[in-house]
Amino acid sequence: MALRVKVDEDLPAAALRRVRDAGYDATGVVEQGMQGWEDARLWQVIQSERRFLITADKGFADARFYPPGTHAGVLLLRPDEEGVRPLVELLDRVLRRCTLDDLSGTIAVATQRGLRIRRKPQI
Repeated sequence: MALRVKVDEDLPAAALRRVRDAGYDATGVVEQGMQGWEDARLWQVIQSERRFLITADKGFADARFYPPGTHAGVLLLRPDEEGVRPLVELLDRVLRRCTLDDLSGTIAVATQRGLRIRRKPQI
C-alpha cells in the first residue's frame, strides 16, 4: 500500500501541491475543515486514516508522545526563516533527497543543515 500523507494546517497550500505532485495520496487539514483542532484530536484522525504527517508544529516531533514505530511517520519542517517560501523550499529539498516512504514510521526533522531521523529503537 502506498504511503498516504496529511499536510498540517501550518503549511501553505503549495506544500500540499508539492506532495501530490510527488505522487502521494495527500490531503490537507484545511481542505478537510479540521483547522484549529487540538493536536490530540487531530492525531486520532491521522492515525485512523493511517497517514504520514508533514507539519511545522514541533509538538508532533516529541518522541515521548509520538514514539517512532507506532505511527505512519512525521516530517517536521524547521526552516531558518519564517514564511511560505522557506517552508516550501525545505520540503522540496527533502523530496529531492529521499522518498517519504523512506521516512515511514519515523520522526524526521528537516532543517537547512540536514535531515535528522529518529527510528524505533532496535532491541
